[in-house]
Amino acid sequence: MDCVLDDNETLIAELTALRRNLHCAPEISGEEEETAARMAQWLHDCDADDIVTGLGGHGVVGIFDSGEAGPAILFRCELDALPIHETGSPAWRSGIAGKGHMCGHDGHMAVICGLARRLQARRPARGRVVLLFQPAEETGAGARGVVEDERFASIRPDFAFGLHNLPGMKLGQAAIREGSLCFASEGMTIHLTGWTSHAAHPEDGRSPAAAMTDLVTRLPRLPETLGIEPGDALVTLSHARLGEPAFGISPGEARVMATLRSRTDALQEKLMTAARDMAVAAAEAAGLGIDIETSERFAACFNDAGATAMVRDACAQAGIACADIDGPFRWSEDFGVFGSVCPSAFFVLGAGEGHPQLHNPDYDFPDEIIPAGLAIFEQIARGQCG
Repeated sequence: MDCVLDDNETLIAELTALRRNLHCAPEISGEEEETAARMAQWLHDCDADDIVTGLGGHGVVGIFDSGEAGPAILFRCELDALPIHETGSPAWRSGIAGKGHMCGHDGHMAVICGLARRLQARRPARGRVVLLFQPAEETGAGARGVVEDERFASIRPDFAFGLHNLPGMKLGQAAIREGSLCFASEGMTIHLTGWTSHAAHPEDGRSPAAAMTDLVTRLPRLPETLGIEPGDALVTLSHARLGEPAFGISPGEARVMATLRSRTDALQEKLMTAARDMAVAAAEAAGLGIDIETSERFAACFNDAGATAMVRDACAQAGIACADIDGPFRWSEDFGVFGSVCPSAFFVLGAGEGHPQLHNPDYDFPDEIIPAGLAIFEQIARGQCG
């Protein structure tokens, strides 16, 4: 099958229409079945040499294989949307109440779909280009599920690349840094269990109020307590509840939720262990039962020097400005998992200085940056695979 693209303008119009169509039909983490099916069909229409579905959940991979010796280069985007009700009013706004592409994953998919079209028009001369549509990025489970899938062994790349749009930065400008780029993070839920009593006789119960107050006060100061360098870790309280809203009861249970973030995976492990120890000590001192749950674990995102240089070179070749990022972002990205598999690099692409922030209910991916993302990815692919 011959490629039917007329020119770059035709392709960008096609990708813009695709992006807006995806925006209309968001699926949240773990539910990306229809989105995955659409991406698999797109890869089929682009004559991918091999298509893998159901990878690590609803993940989809398209492989463009030259049949010649050479590197395997992976480009990754995300399938999932967020459980956020969209308040913006574009003609392509979400058609599903309470769900929306408020992070721009629809735009990231459009960029990778554009790369598939480019590879259809001009196949790699050596090695393989691997296009990954990853599920469940928002929960931190997707990348880990992909690399732990036994089929990933045959896909395993030599380099991996990803991008994310970034509101607050000049439209279409790229930015990257070598080394630490995004913090590791994990959510911790602490359940404290005592014994209820009549509010007139609190001495006959065992209230977790003091222990809960202690944790609410001390957890945010934990990085400082551990002597961690300022800016390298933080603990953010996200929820706390004591008993039930009743005047006649001295409470018998409490819950504290916090998100712990660190610059590196090693530092994150230290922070998590210290938080557990603090919670257990507080419970034991008050004679309370305790249960600790963790969720949404994200590895730190670390950019390899060689892969970072490839991104910078690609930007230069594409005529796209690439700025230096001073320090790592405190938000997390599960792309960091790929850094444990192969040298990898993740960069950001400006969504506009006045653009609504990620996860805001009025956020919408700026279609104007699709060409820049596509150009950078294609330059990397051509530089490594011809």
